[in-house]
Amino acid sequence: MNIEQARFNMIEQQIRPWDVLAADVLDLLLVVKRENFVPEAYKALAFADVEIPLPGGACMLAPKIEARLLQDLNLKKHENVLEIGAGSGYMAALLAHKARHVTSVEVSPELKALAEKNLADNGVTNVTVELGNAAQGWSTGAPFDVIVVSGSLPELPQALLQQLSIGGRLVVIIGASPAMKAQLITRTGEAGYDTRTLFETDVKPLASAVVPSKFTF
Repeated sequence: MNIEQARFNMIEQQIRPWDVLAADVLDLLLVVKRENFVPEAYKALAFADVEIPLPGGACMLAPKIEARLLQDLNLKKHENVLEIGAGSGYMAALLAHKARHVTSVEVSPELKALAEKNLADNGVTNVTVELGNAAQGWSTGAPFDVIVVSGSLPELPQALLQQLSIGGRLVVIIGASPAMKAQLITRTGEAGYDTRTLFETDVKPLASAVVPSKFTF
């Protein structure tokens, strides 16, 4: 496989047609080598338009979804980011190139170790990978300028909204398969939030997501 040709094809055939046109995001996809974050068994799929399986039932999101979320967040160099679900460390690496610092919280010890190794091997030094469950929020280091949920949630926990700084943004994929919505939520004041639906999709739930009770009383 010609890796650079495959990377070029991913950008031109998958990512650009998904309205990812920001030059800084497209350039970043050339800088952060996606294949370095893909498990050995799936290297051939590094640039394919699919979710890539990770240990413990987790997955890497499809490249176009990662790129679109990154573009719509419009990160600034002074911002601190909370990522929920470290996975292989790839999304954290993308975020780290655009932000001041990324705290990535991972519930699986195996994935925490994988993400830390991949980030170190690729020279990313402004990411801290923490072991824990942040699906209901992560108070250490809050409030955050940006929160990214790297997996879908059945519904949005209120705690996550409250851990955004004013002017901060949260991207999250909400709902149940097959109809989920990617949303960008901006905190506009103490109790004010602006919600914009970015696109419809269907992605694997976050491993630690709390499924709402189906019982009614």
